[in-house]
Amino acid sequence: DDAIGRELEEHLTAALGRGVEVNFLFDEIGSARLANSYIRRLREAGARFHAFSTTRRSHRFQLNFRNHRKLVVVDGLVGFTGGINVGDEYLGGDRRLTPWRDTFVQVTGPAALALQLSFLEDWHWATDEIPDWSWRPEADPGGGNQHVLVLPTGPADVFESCSLLFIGLGHMAQERLWIATPYFVFDAQITSALQLAALRGVDVRILLPAKGDHASTHFAAWSFFEAVIESGCRIFLYDDGLLHQKVALVDEGLAMVGTANLDTRSMRLNIELGVLVEDAEFAEQVEEMLLADLAKSTEVVGGDFRRKPFLFRLFANLMRL
Repeated sequence: DDAIGRELEEHLTAALGRGVEVNFLFDEIGSARLANSYIRRLREAGARFHAFSTTRRSHRFQLNFRNHRKLVVVDGLVGFTGGINVGDEYLGGDRRLTPWRDTFVQVTGPAALALQLSFLEDWHWATDEIPDWSWRPEADPGGGNQHVLVLPTGPADVFESCSLLFIGLGHMAQERLWIATPYFVFDAQITSALQLAALRGVDVRILLPAKGDHASTHFAAWSFFEAVIESGCRIFLYDDGLLHQKVALVDEGLAMVGTANLDTRSMRLNIELGVLVEDAEFAEQVEEMLLADLAKSTEVVGGDFRRKPFLFRLFANLMRL
């Protein structure tokens, strides 16, 4: 319930006034400080406004199963997803984390229905409702013909889909694997995939923020640097504000924008969403974007962690645990 949140409320209220059906889900933990008055105002205006409660259907302690998706679907024709939440800090409102660097992707054409399906599954979980929405696929009005895969992942999957995705990207890369992520805390499988890719000559680059919004994950990331750098991976720290984007680039023709971080929480606990695009032109745009970010970054070299003060290294290893 800050400046951008109230501006969004105004736009949603105006849409409701035009007869638009507004269905709004929010993560109950991430939005724990959201004022009840905000929820009440939107509901009174006609919005169906619900928390996504992971404990709703179980008595087990499932607060760790967070809905980390950021998703907008308009009329079943246009969808948006990526790293951006609704908060003033994402517009530079937090002086400590300014400027905020993030990435969203717009999807049109039949793939937009896959984003709508992802929302519908979450909506059904939260409300038991199955709304009567349009499911007729429409061609991209711009004539695009990219191959797009919308991949929702979460702890209810039969397999650990999110970690398998990143492991798969590591194994399929032949020339390059560039990943931008705000957090870098993961298991041996993903570490091995990155190391193996680098050892067979793949240009592996990991772009991270130089300063983080969470001290625990920021310090824990340093404990992983040495192992991956020794295999040939390159680590870059983004110096121009808080980097929060979740982007991957594989070779010359595959790119992904999504919500998943390169950490254990996203791999195993969070409910996430990714959009993979197989298209050389789109991959080139992502490459240009990441090259601009790398130009504002400093590379970590082997031995940098060992040269840190003892207390820094101790705290980093404790945070890894």
